[in-house]
Amino acid sequence: MTAMIWRSRARVLLLLRSTIPRSPPPPPPPHPTPTLTRFSPPRPLSRFLSSSPDPIPYACSSAAADPFPEAFSSPTEVSQDATEAGEDNLCSMWEEAGDADDIFASPGGADAVADDEEVARVCAAVESTPEDTIASTLADMIVDFNEPLLAAVLLAAEQCSCKKLIYLFNYAAKNNPAAKSLSNLEILVSKVADSDEIDKTDAYLLWDSIKEIGSVPGSVSTPLLNEMIAIFWKLEKSKAALEVFSKFDEFGCTPDSDSYYLVIEAARKKSMFGSVCEVCEKMIGSACFPNREKTGRILTYLCEGKKVKTAHSLYLAAKEKKIQIPKTALDFLVGALARNDETIGTALELLEEYQGESLKHAGKSFATVVHALCRVNKMEDANNLLTRMVQLEEYQGESLKNAGKTFATVIHGLCRKKKLEDAKTLLMRMVNVGPAPGNAVFNFVITALSKQGEMEDAKDLMRVMESQGISPDIYTYSVLMSGYIKGGMISEAHDLLREAKKVHPKLNRVAYHILIRGYCKMEDFEKAIECLKEMRKDGLLPNVDEYDKLIQSLCLKALDWRRAEKLLEEMEDSGLCLRGISRSLIAAVKELEGEEMQSKASQEA
Repeated sequence: MTAMIWRSRARVLLLLRSTIPRSPPPPPPPHPTPTLTRFSPPRPLSRFLSSSPDPIPYACSSAAADPFPEAFSSPTEVSQDATEAGEDNLCSMWEEAGDADDIFASPGGADAVADDEEVARVCAAVESTPEDTIASTLADMIVDFNEPLLAAVLLAAEQCSCKKLIYLFNYAAKNNPAAKSLSNLEILVSKVADSDEIDKTDAYLLWDSIKEIGSVPGSVSTPLLNEMIAIFWKLEKSKAALEVFSKFDEFGCTPDSDSYYLVIEAARKKSMFGSVCEVCEKMIGSACFPNREKTGRILTYLCEGKKVKTAHSLYLAAKEKKIQIPKTALDFLVGALARNDETIGTALELLEEYQGESLKHAGKSFATVVHALCRVNKMEDANNLLTRMVQLEEYQGESLKNAGKTFATVIHGLCRKKKLEDAKTLLMRMVNVGPAPGNAVFNFVITALSKQGEMEDAKDLMRVMESQGISPDIYTYSVLMSGYIKGGMISEAHDLLREAKKVHPKLNRVAYHILIRGYCKMEDFEKAIECLKEMRKDGLLPNVDEYDKLIQSLCLKALDWRRAEKLLEEMEDSGLCLRGISRSLIAAVKELEGEEMQSKASQEA
């Protein structure tokens, strides 16, 4: 009834306007295109893209334009009385009718505004209807879903599940294709993405709708596809996120920095580092990078997946675009390159990237490369890099105190490569300047010198240890004893054993074992047996190895099965069991001696 009254008044107003003579109106001034006032829905991408700008509202608010602007132009060829009479009638009618926008707005036109009562009616029906009967319920209601009405319902429906919203959108789009506008689709995707109750079924259902709509150019946008990737990332559906990314070209959209970052995050969620690598290569080709922190995270992910070459390419490409990768990511890249034997040289080159302030905290990266160079026996490069480290002002003082492990690694490598002069020089540099060497570093060099027979230098280094307040450990004494015995200096070795007993009241069996083997090698079996007794006296029970070595030597070199048999009895008393071959050896020597005695006796007879 109310609508009929408004239409009747509108017809009267039109008739009144037609009675006012006027000249042809001037061209109307341009009016802004009126659009539906909408509220920006929640933007779930902000959860994933902390640095993204604030979302832009979908449309601007604007008052509806007057459909008859010429009615207000001033007449130029009519009498003043006629004009005044017409204006009086217009004014009186205007007071009755109200706002001209309400009278002449076209309910079904492009500038239509959704009716609040209709929006409330549809929302109530959708919220109270089961998901599988929404289509039939809306069909019974005979709702004309134009673009504004669907937008208003989607925004107002607060108690609807994701499935209901998707079914509502699909029904409205089928009922009126104009309703499936990009802005409405963006509202739907945002509502679904922001829901805490979304599940994989909802996501796949929504994605099916988008794929159907996306076949029409301009129907979807890059931000919308980014939100779909974010939804699948949230649900840990990495393959689906990659499928969305693969549809950009087909839908006529261009991936932006958020697209690359989101799909890489989604793929990493399931450790799909091969896909991360492929997407990253496309990102490098497009030169479209996210901000420095996100680029640094991508670089770290590639290193975690052992895609170090792609990570290095990303670093170089970002550097070319003036993107300063965070130092932590650079450290991670250097470490990953250093762990791969093929890319150690690249890691060494990357150390040049540390400049200024970052160089003060680059000790770990430098140390990693030094260790890697030692691992592949590139000792000259390792020594040069270490020398460079100690020459830099940034590596003096406190930072140098933490470099002991790096120095030790280089010294160990130099010893392994028999570069003993370089090793001694570096060790003495540690003694004089720092970082202070420990037992292990001294032992590396002492061992190498002993193996080379340079016993005087080795003994001197042990004295340097003592001067630094470091007591030589049992290993140090054992190494030196072994070197002396190798050089035939058994007395010096035994002297070291006596010295070691003064420093370490309880020695291990290694030192005695070395000495026993030395006496057996020199065929001084009396001394060897004395050393065995000394070992027992010092509280160390000889094991099978010591007895076995001595028994074999007595049988093979001295043919003395009697002392060998006596040692066998001693073993059995101690609960030790001699190896079968050594037992057979005693019996064989004993039998051989018997045969010789019989042969001798028969010759004398």
